Amino acid sequence: MRTSLDRLAYQMVFPYLSIYIIALGASKTQLGLVISFGTLLAGLLAPFVGWYIDQIGPKKIYLFGIGLLAVSYLTYGLAHDWRLAFIAMIAYWVGFSVSNHSCATVCGNCLANRDRATGMMICETFGAGLLGMLGPALGATLVALWGGVNVAGIRPLFFLALLFTLGTFVFVFTQLSNQHWQASRATSPHLVRDLREVFREGHHLKRWLIIASVGTLPLGMVFPFSQLFAYENKGANEFLLAAMVTGAALTSIVFAIPLGRLADRIGRKRILYVTIPLFWLANVILILAPHPIFLLVAGALMGFYYIGGPIAGAMERELVPADQMGRWLGIARMTKMMVNAGGTALAGVIWDQVGPPFVFLAFVAIDLIVRMPLLMMMSETLRMRREHAAVSR
Repeated sequence: MRTSLDRLAYQMVFPYLSIYIIALGASKTQLGLVISFGTLLAGLLAPFVGWYIDQIGPKKIYLFGIGLLAVSYLTYGLAHDWRLAFIAMIAYWVGFSVSNHSCATVCGNCLANRDRATGMMICETFGAGLLGMLGPALGATLVALWGGVNVAGIRPLFFLALLFTLGTFVFVFTQLSNQHWQASRATSPHLVRDLREVFREGHHLKRWLIIASVGTLPLGMVFPFSQLFAYENKGANEFLLAAMVTGAALTSIVFAIPLGRLADRIGRKRILYVTIPLFWLANVILILAPHPIFLLVAGALMGFYYIGGPIAGAMERELVPADQMGRWLGIARMTKMMVNAGGTALAGVIWDQVGPPFVFLAFVAIDLIVRMPLLMMMSETLRMRREHAAVSR
């Protein structure tokens, strides 16, 4: 429920977020730097967040992250200069990271391997799918009503997103228990020693950190620039921008649960071998689209990123024991977001100095050359026995 309402709020503002920041006076390079700094800070905090989750449970950390998201939407709504939007972006990425980290820990420890991908895809279907479709449609209607794709037309969306976010805070506060998973230990908790313990008992963790880091590059390198590219270079209006996001949500509704169930039967890697190239195709169609209608196809294919992400996430959660889940996800989140920060900053520079299409081509090249070969080298995790965890090399 919380994930669904959160996605409703974000999908409502997402088609116009980069356009809003540019309209407040930022350049494309500055847009990249804004996102980059926010993801970098969130990544640096992630190991500490994960350690605290393992010590005290996820609920309090979850509420703190949701509170930061509320601060972010409020600041966006009040911003009259891109520098204030810079503060809002930092609050968003830290809040997004902290809240999702808590959510991921609960998800990772409450599902058996045989049901993990299916369970995560049920969440994805209702979050990115059903309410994810409603968000863009609601946003487009309100933007058109309030004056179109400009600062005045977009600004009220952030206040509505604030109300949704406050509702999720109340929901988590009243409905979520504070169960946590902690192994009995002879020694007292120690941050550095506890983080090192994860690598001693996990499976191929260092290799996975590279795979996962490249796999999350689209969050900063592709998605913030895709809507801007469609608007400035392909002539998309507010309704077409919303339709692209709706198309991605529709893909989740149709394919998420079947592919999740299949991943629980035949393995995670085989499904990723299908979803990853489909996302590459989405980027190519976005670049080559001869008519705005092709943007709908690109948007629908981008929905496979939101399907492949949870399947990769299922693999990630199966690499360590339950009592190390918060720490491991914190280490992974730090690595992913630091790489993402660099990729986002690079994307802004590439847009201004080389050309907009090369932002998307650069990601596809990195994904093809780096992530796919390393993924082929990973062991399938579906039936991995955690009790025989090997030392990572």
